[in-house]
Amino acid sequence: MDYNNIFFKINTSLNKIKDHGKVASYIPELNNIDPNKFGVHLTTLNNEHYSIGDSNEKFSIQSIAKVLALTLAYKMKGEKLWKRIDVEPSGTSFNSLVQLEYNHGIPRNPLINAGAIVICDILISNLENPKKDFLEFIRELSGNKTLNFSSKTAESEKITGFTNMALVNLMKSFNNIKNDIDVVMDFYFNLCSIEMTCKELSRTFLFLTNDGIDPITNNKILSESKSKRINAIMLLCGFYDEAGEFAFKVGLPGKSGVGGGIVAIHPNKYSIAVWSPRLNKKGNSQKGMNFLEKFTTKTQSSIF
Repeated sequence: MDYNNIFFKINTSLNKIKDHGKVASYIPELNNIDPNKFGVHLTTLNNEHYSIGDSNEKFSIQSIAKVLALTLAYKMKGEKLWKRIDVEPSGTSFNSLVQLEYNHGIPRNPLINAGAIVICDILISNLENPKKDFLEFIRELSGNKTLNFSSKTAESEKITGFTNMALVNLMKSFNNIKNDIDVVMDFYFNLCSIEMTCKELSRTFLFLTNDGIDPITNNKILSESKSKRINAIMLLCGFYDEAGEFAFKVGLPGKSGVGGGIVAIHPNKYSIAVWSPRLNKKGNSQKGMNFLEKFTTKTQSSIF
């Protein structure tokens, strides 16, 4: 399939439509992004590459990193993980305090902010050097030993992360945070600050297209069962309270981030990453979602 030609045609059609999205200005560092940036990279299971636009420019992957943190925690703790986090779609915003209190400090799923904070707490309890060890895990998945946190973005999130601090304190009051909250939140803010290109991001998620086995290195990252469950969580919960809309229109498991990135996978076929910083009201990339809807329609490659 001529993916590059398909990318070009879809991008041309989308450029005729005004993008009313806005960058995530509540995080000062993200407010500095050029809102007109746009890139796509698709990596097939056979390690073929197709791209368009700014696909080799690094951006803050933000909440997309939550899937990778979940992967490592699930790999280490197995089914015990679900005693502290649920697997249900949220139906509310990604930083809802009301829902968290109603559920007695148990986050609805691991991909909203509260759930990812609990995952960070679990990793801190189980890793000797959490930030270093997590970064090594990401570097292994991506095949890039230079990937890193962005201290500027992490600090920018820290000074404006009042709601996230409220979430961790509320969960601490319900005894669902075991470690010092400042240590947990430092890990969380750094986790969200990781920078990747679309190419690196699509490469990193390839293991989820292949039943938990990295098709490039043949390393087993997760069991087939765990890989299936993470894909299910991405399909149901990967886009906050717009997950149903993404499943309905795009039909792939995926995850978004407020840096404007989206990664989606088609089991046994490909991993695709899209970056466009303008967000819709739900916090997902406006153009990214439109692009993927047209892409899976054009290629007839949704899982439904």
